[in-house]
Amino acid sequence: MTPDLSEYIRSRVAILDRVRGILRDTMKLKIEPEAIDPDAPLFGTGLGMDSVDAVELVMQLDTVFGLQLAGSPEDFLKIRTVNAIVDAVLETHDES
Repeated sequence: MTPDLSEYIRSRVAILDRVRGILRDTMKLKIEPEAIDPDAPLFGTGLGMDSVDAVELVMQLDTVFGLQLAGSPEDFLKIRTVNAIVDAVLETHDES
């Protein structure tokens, strides 16, 4: 495995762990962070987030990762799953 790929995987896993923790704390889930499926939808039948949860999540993502979502529909499409949040955080960090 190349050093760049190894670093990418380490970074992705670390961000995934933090996002899962943020979700558990924000939504007051009674499950371990590792039990949160990274591909489950955040809204509806997945984790069941509502609009209040979404606002709290967006604020936490901004505070922890500097991920700023302006509120446009395209921005919110970035956070449909845990993996999508991880991708958005990595993309933001690549741009800086």
